[in-house]
Amino acid sequence: METPDYDPAAEVVDLCRELIRIDTSNYGGEDGPGERKAAEYVAGLLDEVGITPTIYESESGRASVVARWGDGPDPLLLHGHLDVVPAAAEDWQVDPFSGEIQDGYVWGRGAVDMKDFDAMLLSCVRARARAGATPDRAMVLCFTADEEAGGHKGAEHLITEHRDELADCTEAVGEVGGFSVDIRGQRVYLIQAAEKGMAWMKLTARGRAGHGSMLNTDNAITDLAAAVARIGAYEWPVRLTPTMRTLLAAVGELAGTQATPENAEALIEEFGGAARMLGAVIRNTTNPTMLKAGYKVNVIPTEATAHVDGRFLPGFEDEFFTTLAELCGERVSIDYVSKQDPWETPYDGRLVDLMTRSILAEDPDAIVAPYLMSGGTDAKHFRKLGLRSYGFAPLRLPADLDFTALFHGVDERVPVDALEFGARVFDRFLGEA
Repeated sequence: METPDYDPAAEVVDLCRELIRIDTSNYGGEDGPGERKAAEYVAGLLDEVGITPTIYESESGRASVVARWGDGPDPLLLHGHLDVVPAAAEDWQVDPFSGEIQDGYVWGRGAVDMKDFDAMLLSCVRARARAGATPDRAMVLCFTADEEAGGHKGAEHLITEHRDELADCTEAVGEVGGFSVDIRGQRVYLIQAAEKGMAWMKLTARGRAGHGSMLNTDNAITDLAAAVARIGAYEWPVRLTPTMRTLLAAVGELAGTQATPENAEALIEEFGGAARMLGAVIRNTTNPTMLKAGYKVNVIPTEATAHVDGRFLPGFEDEFFTTLAELCGERVSIDYVSKQDPWETPYDGRLVDLMTRSILAEDPDAIVAPYLMSGGTDAKHFRKLGLRSYGFAPLRLPADLDFTALFHGVDERVPVDALEFGARVFDRFLGEA
């Protein structure tokens, strides 16, 4: 499609602020405001420029938006989620749902996860639609519910109950990728090309109830605590997938060394604050997160439970689940709250070339490389349709910003100029996609 004369970043800051002001906190259960209000806002923005949206609810208030733009072949799915994790206002410097601009940043819950990308996508699409620049390739625009709780009431609902809306898509682009990190003075943009699998687990131990003053060799808390301690302390070995081999090779070149599994951890440290995330994608991980047992100090309970957040690498699933069973032992059972497969898309082809060119057009001296995401995104569900998937929400960030700490963190914020940069880059991408 030809690029008309317009500003793709004209609305991006205001749209991001307005989306932040709509509280879509997802508590993982029945509580919370849901996404309906945000879905209606997005649907209105699309309808205003002649793009017909449909709102789908998996249950009351849990709303997603789907719209098709253009009627060309091989539709490209562009997806972002509308929900956010909760925020405790007393911990923040500003109201987390104010969308306030301060010190050159847009502040608020969702500023980087991921109402920034929602705003970029909407700003670009609306500018192009107003200019009459209908894409040669059809675009399916998808804004989902419930991503922060595994996507079961959003993306999963869409692919099971409204599969016809997405079935002809061949590729997908969503979060989390395209952001910059600084390595030895060199700006490197990371494109998400893979994602760890998710195993949210409930561990249960059962024993013999009794008086706390008496001997008891069948104590559920003791069994559970031992298993949780083993799981939390276990050092998972380094395992490199193709995506991370490519990334570490690029970092090794900057550091003047050849990347190997033996020096992978040292190379990860080159990423500074981002190492907390990237250090988790060269190995499987298991982090205990919740414990529950008992109701009185002198009563040994029958049952004790714990929750563990497990994430496993593409290609290393068998190692993960075999080791986990050994760590739990025979006296602790495992139930899965959410169990989703990992994925990895080859870092090649036309979309990769377009993403790279789009970034370099705005930042010619940069390096662009793939990475593996430690958390979960809706791509897990959309990949079930056989789509090649990438994360590409471009942001040029200050070298001293600890960006990964802002995900689900206090004082979440995104630079105004990074939003505008992202809209320009994504518009270049859309122009050729």
